[in-house]
Amino acid sequence: MAVENQAPIVKEGYIFIGIGATVTALSYAFLGQASTIFFALLTFFCIWFFRDPKRKVPQGEGLLVSPGDGKIVDISSVQEDRFLKKPAIKISIFLNVFNVHVNRVPVEGKIVDIFYNPGRFFAASVPKASLENEQNAVLIEMQNGKRILCIQIAGLIARRIVCWIKKGAALDRGERFGLIRFGSRVDLFVPPETEIQISMGDKVVGGETILGILR
Repeated sequence: MAVENQAPIVKEGYIFIGIGATVTALSYAFLGQASTIFFALLTFFCIWFFRDPKRKVPQGEGLLVSPGDGKIVDISSVQEDRFLKKPAIKISIFLNVFNVHVNRVPVEGKIVDIFYNPGRFFAASVPKASLENEQNAVLIEMQNGKRILCIQIAGLIARRIVCWIKKGAALDRGERFGLIRFGSRVDLFVPPETEIQISMGDKVVGGETILGILR
């Protein structure tokens, strides 16, 4: 079981924040006020982007929570042939650069497999991003045998998918499992009988918003 991180910022953000702070200090010493303000704003943006707030994960049997913060851009019935190899409901969440980008496990279960695929960098909001962009797929098996597929997808600006978990790990609903830098998307594939609780265009909160109930 993963240990809940207590830090307000994920460790992957420290280097960006450090570089920004250093450049801001150098700008203050050697350049003008305008450039100093610009670099200071970039530094504050990095602090904001890499924030890792605590979340109150809802408790209850069969609850499916959002794996990320963002906006619902797709809810559709599909045939998922790459990993699940069966019909599923696909839920896509678009994360803009102002959303929290820490990803959370949607259900309690065991990590059956993890598939990383380097790819291209189309805007994460467009449908073809689901197939052609850099992505990391996490296959989760619940205690009742049902499987959930969660795919981290890089976006137009994102250039790094981070996954903190390994195959075989047992995780609780709402635990942190990864991060996508600077704009991204998360696709979730759930059993067709799932009772969906959200609609197109809804804003969701990772680890808190209930997307559906698994029957």
